[in-house]
Amino acid sequence: MTEKTTSARRIQGKVVSTKMQKTVVVKIDISTRHPLYSKPVKTNKRLKARDEIGVPVGAEVIVEECAPFSKEVTWKVVEVIKQPGKKEK
Repeated sequence: MTEKTTSARRIQGKVVSTKMQKTVVVKIDISTRHPLYSKPVKTNKRLKARDEIGVPVGAEVIVEECAPFSKEVTWKVVEVIKQPGKKEK
């Protein structure tokens, strides 16, 4: 038998709210080119993600697309990249 592997989308973002139970709001910065002027345009998007780890506000995380947990929550927190307040060496 062969195993079917699916590659779910993974996106890096920053946690901006943890006021819900087991759900966090993650802000994702998107950089695209303007179709007419070819100038880089920055936008952002806010996703709701399931949080089983317990990440604080300000943490850099990786979220992965998954089956829906509720009407708006279709992402889950997979990994914490950087905790808030900790400096890199």
